Amino acid sequence: MAFDFNGEGEILCVDKPPGWTSFDVVRKVRNVFHIRKIGHAGTLDPMATGLLVLCTGPKTKKLDTFLAYDKEYSGTFEIGIETASYDKETPVVERKEWGHITEELLRSAVHVHTGPLEQIPPMYSALKHKGRALYKYARAGEHVERSPRRVVVHDFSIGDIAFPVVSFTLRCSKGTYVRSLVHDVGVHLGTGAVLTALRRESVGPWKVSDAFSIPQLLEMEVPTKQNEIKDDALLAKP
Repeated sequence: MAFDFNGEGEILCVDKPPGWTSFDVVRKVRNVFHIRKIGHAGTLDPMATGLLVLCTGPKTKKLDTFLAYDKEYSGTFEIGIETASYDKETPVVERKEWGHITEELLRSAVHVHTGPLEQIPPMYSALKHKGRALYKYARAGEHVERSPRRVVVHDFSIGDIAFPVVSFTLRCSKGTYVRSLVHDVGVHLGTGAVLTALRRESVGPWKVSDAFSIPQLLEMEVPTKQNEIKDDALLAKP
C-alpha cells in the first residue's frame, strides 16, 4: 500500500499497543516513514490500547475537528480498591469492603454517571498547569486544584460482572477521562474503583478493526532484511 504522507497528507488509523504512549506511536511512524509533520487526534494512556488516529502533512489541519468527535471504549474496572492514578499504574492506597454491592446497586451507580457531567480531570494526566503536565506535579507529591469540565457520557453499559471485576462499554464526548468516570462510580458506591483495562474502539467514523498494528506498518516500508528481526525488536519503541 502506498502512502502520501508528505504531499497531500494521510489520515492513518493505528492500533496502539499496551505500554506505549501516544507520542511513542507518533514518533515511531514519523521515523519509519520519514514524515515531516504529524499529530494525533486524542491521547491514550500507556496502559490503554486501541484506536489512535494520526494525521500527516496538510491533513493535520483537520486534527481539531477530529478531536471533537465522540469516542467509544471497552474495558474493565475493579471495585474495592483505590489508587492515586485511578488505574493500576500506581500502587493501591486503600482497600474497601465491597461484598454488599449487588448488580442492581452497580447498575444504578453507572446510570447516575451517564449524561451531561461535571468531571474533574485526574492529577495523573497530561493536562497542563502553568505549562507543566499535571502528572509531573502528582509524581512530585504536589496537589493542584483542577476546575471541573463539562463532558457528556452518551452511553455507559455494564457487561460481564465477576465481582470485584466489571466489564463495560462506553460512548462519550471529547475530553472525557474514563479513569475519572470509574473513580466517581467507586465514590458513589462507597467502595472505590479503579480502571484495570481500556481499549478505544472508535473515534467518530473510524473503527479499531480498520487500524494497522505497528508490525503491519513496519512491514510495509522497512527493508526486507529488517523484517527478519525477531518480534520483540520489531515492536521496540522508538
